[in-house]
Amino acid sequence: MFYRSTRNSGVNVTSAQAIAQGISQDGGLFVPSEIPSVSLDEIKALGEKTYAERALFVFSKFLTDYTEAEIRYCVDGAYNTKNFDTDNIAELAHLFDGTYMLELWHGPTCAFKDMALQILPYLLTTATKKINLNKKVVILVATSGDTGKAALEGFKDVEGTEILVFYPEDGVSAMQKKQMTTQEGENVGVCAIKGNFDDAQNGVKAIFTNPEIAGKLADNGMMFSSANSINWGRLAPQIIYYVSSYAQLVADGEIELGDKINIVVPTGNFGNILAGYYAKHMGVPVNKLICASNANNVLTDFIKTGIYDRNRPFHTTISPSMDILISSNLERLLYHLCGSDDAQIREWFGKLAETGRYEVTDDVKKALADEFYAGCCNDDQTKACIKEIYDEYSYTCDTHTAVAVKVYKDYVSATGDKTKTVIASTASPYKFSGSVLSAVGKDTDCDEFGLVDELAEVSNIPVPASLAALKDKEIRFSKVIEKTAMKNYVFEALGI
Repeated sequence: MFYRSTRNSGVNVTSAQAIAQGISQDGGLFVPSEIPSVSLDEIKALGEKTYAERALFVFSKFLTDYTEAEIRYCVDGAYNTKNFDTDNIAELAHLFDGTYMLELWHGPTCAFKDMALQILPYLLTTATKKINLNKKVVILVATSGDTGKAALEGFKDVEGTEILVFYPEDGVSAMQKKQMTTQEGENVGVCAIKGNFDDAQNGVKAIFTNPEIAGKLADNGMMFSSANSINWGRLAPQIIYYVSSYAQLVADGEIELGDKINIVVPTGNFGNILAGYYAKHMGVPVNKLICASNANNVLTDFIKTGIYDRNRPFHTTISPSMDILISSNLERLLYHLCGSDDAQIREWFGKLAETGRYEVTDDVKKALADEFYAGCCNDDQTKACIKEIYDEYSYTCDTHTAVAVKVYKDYVSATGDKTKTVIASTASPYKFSGSVLSAVGKDTDCDEFGLVDELAEVSNIPVPASLAALKDKEIRFSKVIEKTAMKNYVFEALGI
């Protein structure tokens, strides 16, 4: 299995090279040259295996230059009860009428990013050894809240690495900010920028693809890589939990082997739902991929019209991890849908950079309509959905998962589709305690950790130990910079 760049199909690298590099030098994203297939019998057999064993199976399809022993080392190091508070790693909770919550937040930072970022350090350090890269790897991250902490936790004190995280000053929750600014580790750095997530993401991409900056790092024995989902090593682990969920539903007798399911994902940067697309095209029986957005509904409009237009107001919402107007992983999907036409990708994303807008072809519009449904909701609708789920099912969900549930209910109303459905639950409600408590009509007149205590009484969900421990932690990182100063911050942090 080799990997191409979305902007130059002539690029042909191994998975180890793709993971170590993070992004292609031409600015494109690495994609597999083909999507490997799995049979229904293979999926059924996974139902009897642990999550780590399921991960080994899926990775063996994509990371063919890694040995079985190398992959086993990675999955056993990541997917265990030292890192996750459940033996199953990803839990399936039966919510209502053939609808299941895929709880992806049982890891150390209480968000779905842990599913990938607990294993990425293993994949990356193994990759650098495989290709004989004798350089310090500098992990550069832009975050809308969850990726930053999950990446920091995954890479803290990992030998041969340094990690620097940028987040929008006013674009994350209080708990997310506390998680990042108190981060432990000798090789970590965290900095807020004056701007939104798109500003942070654009700044990181500009640094990545600047030859002068890369040269300066090389002169100092360093190289960049990424922990954002632009890195294939971040995206590949997300495919696993969709394959795993289907296998588990069959094993539990909730569906028959071969029955189709819907997958609903609250979506910002498009990586989580793209992983569902890859799982479907590997052979997991999926009917519809349902893309749920908040008030920043650029993806909803795109899937419905084929026109991507980021020239619109940016909304700061109660689901901040989805406050994104430039969804990077969409480039991977479009590369597949347009028949691996790199010239077409360069044209569309050139227009996005220049004008903030592009329109895909009629063939791609049809393919989008066949594969996806899209919907969105605002903060009031999100809160109403949290209360409805709480009142009807005694289930407490966070502000991102509620967006997915609301859009899914809209989908059922519009289509009448009763296919059994898996909803990606992407964060613990404790990461957004104030918004969740406000939604269910409880008192929010206290500090962040008072809110956590209140939510514990309301939800009957144990407070995650990692969040409770934040209360008395000292703030280590308080710097705030202009978005134009990101390059200088990197140089200063690295001492070059």
